[in-house]
Amino acid sequence: MRNLVILGGGYGGMRILHRLLPNNLPEDVQITLIDRNPYHCLKTEYYALAAGTISDQHIRVSFPEHPRLHSKFGEAVSIDLEKKCIIFNDDESINYDDLVIGLGCEDKYHNVPGAKEYTYSIQSIEKCRETYRKLNNLNAGATVAIIGAGLSGVELASELRESRKDLNIKLFDRGNHILSSFPERLSNFVEKWFIEHGVEIINHSNITKVEENIVYNNDERIECDAIVWTAGIQPNKLVRNLPIEKDNQGRVILTPQHSIPSYEDSFVVGDCASLPHAPSAQLAEAQAEQIVQVLQKKWNNEPLPASFPPFKLKGVLGSLGKKQGFGLVNDRPLIGRVPRVLKSGVLWMYKYHNG
Repeated sequence: MRNLVILGGGYGGMRILHRLLPNNLPEDVQITLIDRNPYHCLKTEYYALAAGTISDQHIRVSFPEHPRLHSKFGEAVSIDLEKKCIIFNDDESINYDDLVIGLGCEDKYHNVPGAKEYTYSIQSIEKCRETYRKLNNLNAGATVAIIGAGLSGVELASELRESRKDLNIKLFDRGNHILSSFPERLSNFVEKWFIEHGVEIINHSNITKVEENIVYNNDERIECDAIVWTAGIQPNKLVRNLPIEKDNQGRVILTPQHSIPSYEDSFVVGDCASLPHAPSAQLAEAQAEQIVQVLQKKWNNEPLPASFPPFKLKGVLGSLGKKQGFGLVNDRPLIGRVPRVLKSGVLWMYKYHNG
């Protein structure tokens, strides 16, 4: 029996499972799913869990069930591409014939002293729960610093404002405007929302050091009661440790078939893959669709696709609390109520089709 191992049950791994199961998995192939959690997590909604506006169960989706789908819930410690096995901390290993690595990303601290030790995170559900407990146990009038004003930082800041109107929220951003990768009209709308809702935006910030409850911005000491880091991501540590070629962001350079060069049975999907777009759930799912095509050709002993069409991504949607939002859909900026409703609809459809 050929064993396909899916290492990581994120958006890419979940899409592969749903494309192969229940009816598209050859009789001589079984799947082993490896994940830290016994459920798929909706990472795009971690900001709301941390802010306390949704409960844990709202961002959990069950993995599919199938007689030839086996699960190992634990944390792998290394990947041996030569021996084709996944190794765990109890020295147990799982061998594979085909491997899909979908381990996602971790915080990147840019060598800022103390950032890893003294900040909270929303990059994993475990860390998100810790952040939720910290933020929602703060006393009235406490100060929260959010480092990084990209999509995650903006959504967390706005959601936290709705959850805890009594908190002082400081949003640190390196640029002239938050959401610098978006059109200026959209950035201005989001900044105006924050000003109207009492969130302080600190532009041109440069976090030089973090101590317990202290942020140093351009070496100026700012006392806080909680610090959340949303200022960058990097591939999972297991992928960073692999002795293979990577781009300047540490993501794995792949063949047109999404496999690792010299290891044609090993694929990388999602945030750890070097792709011509910013990491996103949508991109991971689009890539997973192509990986499924490669696997099916491979299992049928058919020629593999020489290339694939460019990914067609629909856009990006972000929330400003429960009533307002922003986004780019087919390169068209959207602000106000409509993008927030669209985002809620996309989430509902995802949970409906996968739950």
